[in-house]
Amino acid sequence: MSRPLRLGALSAALLLTALAAGCGGGGGRPDTSAHQKPHWAGCPAPSSSQDAAATKAPGGEWECATLHVPLDYRKPHGKTIGIAMIRAKATDRRHRIGSLIFNFGGPGGSGVATLPALAGSYKQLRTRYDLVSFDPRGVGRSSGVRCLGDRQLDAYYAADSTPDDNAEVKSLVRRVKTYATGCEKNSGTILPYVGTTNAARDMDLMRRVLGDKKMHYFGVSYGTELGGVYAHLYPKQVGRALFDGVVDPMQTPEQGALGQAKGFQRALDDYLKACTRTSVHSCPTQNRIRTLLKRLDGRPVRGYGGRKLTESLADGGIAQSLYSREYWQYLTQGIAAAQQGDGRILLALGDAMNGRGPDGRYSTLQSALTAITCADFKQRYTLKDIERKLPTFRKVSPVFGDMMAWGLTQCTDWPVHGAWTTPDVSAKGAAPILVVGNTGDPATPYEGAARMAKELGPGVGVQLTYKGEGHGAYDSGNACVRKTVNAYLLQGTVPPKGKVCA
Repeated sequence: MSRPLRLGALSAALLLTALAAGCGGGGGRPDTSAHQKPHWAGCPAPSSSQDAAATKAPGGEWECATLHVPLDYRKPHGKTIGIAMIRAKATDRRHRIGSLIFNFGGPGGSGVATLPALAGSYKQLRTRYDLVSFDPRGVGRSSGVRCLGDRQLDAYYAADSTPDDNAEVKSLVRRVKTYATGCEKNSGTILPYVGTTNAARDMDLMRRVLGDKKMHYFGVSYGTELGGVYAHLYPKQVGRALFDGVVDPMQTPEQGALGQAKGFQRALDDYLKACTRTSVHSCPTQNRIRTLLKRLDGRPVRGYGGRKLTESLADGGIAQSLYSREYWQYLTQGIAAAQQGDGRILLALGDAMNGRGPDGRYSTLQSALTAITCADFKQRYTLKDIERKLPTFRKVSPVFGDMMAWGLTQCTDWPVHGAWTTPDVSAKGAAPILVVGNTGDPATPYEGAARMAKELGPGVGVQLTYKGEGHGAYDSGNACVRKTVNAYLLQGTVPPKGKVCA
């Protein structure tokens, strides 16, 4: 996924997380050099911090280890943290190319939990690559950011995120400030160091420790931004790199949120059109969706576990359903059920968006997303800024505009200053990078792919277009996309500029 719709003393919780990741051990300072030898062993089941819904350990083909890195790269001999890694070795060792490092986005997604779950899609790539992923700093078992307790988060996500009057605005401001204060209290030591630049440095150290001369990379959603920053910092180290579901590197948080409002609205419109072509009588309309959300604002309906479906949770659930065409059937069912007073389906979708598991525990997904976003971007939006921009947001998306605009408050009271206005992804001298844009992508609108390709520089960014729906292209199952990407990653065949897959 993309940015939401984008410790003082070491706390006990963070200490336990560090120990679980193997960060503490031994009594001496861990080796953070490229000569360190990670201890690869069998993988445990994902923790609730990594994936709130996962319960099973990956199979025996997977092994896990910890990469030790400096907390602050300006102080290479100072404090350290552990980066949780996972890998499955290439099946054809004779023709092995190297490691293919995955980042699935967020920012805040756990690669250690995600890669085994999606590995069936990458069987062909695994013939010649070790498949590798990791929990970036601030995520999951890599000193994952924690802000509030699970019950507090239940209340936080259920509360009104699209205020209609001054009292509701003040309530929103108080909640956002409480959230930021909780992050500082519980994860203050890691917050200044979770930004994308440090994550890119971690990846280069990972590359060297894994023994690879070049960085072979598969980045999805925010992972494309991380890949772009890596390419800017280490252009000569870029090997074969794929950017799929591309973040526009030229957009500020405001522009990114407005772009997402347009993207989700476009995806919703596509869903509504497709639905009426197949099942007219059960399909919602945009007006019915807006009416439902307005009704939920004042009268939430029953969900499950004693919880109710509120407007905010429904808004998030609708957005979650647009990430993949496979979810569209659940959106149809969920809206129809909510109109009849049953909010269970939309609540389940909203919980997935927020990283809540069936047991009521939350992963670090959304807290890390906020922490990384606010560590990266300098912009801090005031209430006056947002109120002035609301008409524009509402114009581009009657359903998602308010949610996206008010989401800009996430960094307003953040305790850490941001690093940039927009990231620099220029990568002069890098090998060609394949940039794939999906015309129906709600979370990372298609236009961002062309901008990323341009900013990477002449001869570096090579764009491939997929005329489809959902977030990203490779995992859509489109045969043309798969064939083109596999030829690039496995044989080094760069497709012609402007190639289109439908």
